[in-house]
Amino acid sequence: MPSIEENLQLISRGSDEVLLEAELIEKLKLNKTLRVKAGFDPTAPDLHLGHTVLINKLRQFQDLGHEVMFLIGDFTGMIGDPTGKSSTRPPLTRDEVIENARTYEQQIFKILDPEKTLVMFNSSWMGEMDAADLIQLAAKHTVARMLERDDFDKRYKSGQPIAIHEFLYPLIQGYDSVAMKADVELGGTDQKFNLLVGRELQKQYGQSPQVVLTMPILEGLDGVQKMSKSLNNYIGIHEAPEEMFGKIMSISDELMWRYFELLSFKPESEIDTYKQAIEQGKNPRDVKFDLAEEIIARFHDQAAATRAREDFIKRFQKGDMPDDMPEVAVNAADGQIPIANLLKEAQLVGSTSDAMRMIKQGAVKIDGEKISDTRLAINAGTTQIYQVGKRRFARVTVN
Repeated sequence: MPSIEENLQLISRGSDEVLLEAELIEKLKLNKTLRVKAGFDPTAPDLHLGHTVLINKLRQFQDLGHEVMFLIGDFTGMIGDPTGKSSTRPPLTRDEVIENARTYEQQIFKILDPEKTLVMFNSSWMGEMDAADLIQLAAKHTVARMLERDDFDKRYKSGQPIAIHEFLYPLIQGYDSVAMKADVELGGTDQKFNLLVGRELQKQYGQSPQVVLTMPILEGLDGVQKMSKSLNNYIGIHEAPEEMFGKIMSISDELMWRYFELLSFKPESEIDTYKQAIEQGKNPRDVKFDLAEEIIARFHDQAAATRAREDFIKRFQKGDMPDDMPEVAVNAADGQIPIANLLKEAQLVGSTSDAMRMIKQGAVKIDGEKISDTRLAINAGTTQIYQVGKRRFARVTVN
């Protein structure tokens, strides 16, 4: 059984905040299996690497011998989490939630041990509540406390409407911790308010309050905004190995360390060795190869990861890609930019007509793949490697 110090070291790695660490130490001293909760609203059918920051931490708790409770918010998903929203979020239908929840169950076991994972649905207890029960739950929190939340406060002060059902969301998420008797709850830094509501409700229901562990939000391929399918800056864990590899290779060298910190299972000492090697002249691209291979092996297998690496090297002709590739940002009107305009703004061609000609000649590649559609439009939120001819490269982010 790992020592308390070993538990703390692994639990804290990559985390943003532990509230309260002293309480976590006391729980660990009891030498009992902790009930560790994390909830996910099935608002989209696919999980991406941003989701896995939390799921990876759950796996670490499993490796330490604790019990993981993976909560699928099929009830809260129909409300819509208002966190970070400047307007009321449209709720999902019951059918959409059920279908998305089904895919979540299939995907999480790419990381979690199914023998040590309890999958739960909050409709199991919320569906049994009647109107009187919900009113009693609502009585346990005040409007003033709700308005302490930053996004609610901003919307209230700016005159933006806040629907009553949005106040219910943090209450129901908090009640989930009561129903599940959670010892620890994990969430992104943007969920801190909701997680603390869970602590307060547990106290009111006579339970020992859960320890809250917040995890950083993973930036998407653009290195700026959070990874999100709606922003098209994501890497889905179900994507083909070659597609995943190309996307990981497209991230900036600076963002690579963030991905190592939040996604890699390599020891910190090994990551430090990578940093030292780069300082001594090693090509960051080669280190990124190892990161991409590790992640792809996790969600597919080692053979697929190796093939993806070999395919990427082959497509980029074994080293023709320059070490000092320029990084360019271009703006997209209406969320898209025509490929010819992108190539011109990235200074890969002299004019849009030149871009059209190069595309027709088969001299333009995106992430190593030749393109032929001169009418292609690139979505905002993407970061990809563009090549014109044999020698002109640029890593382009579309904002």
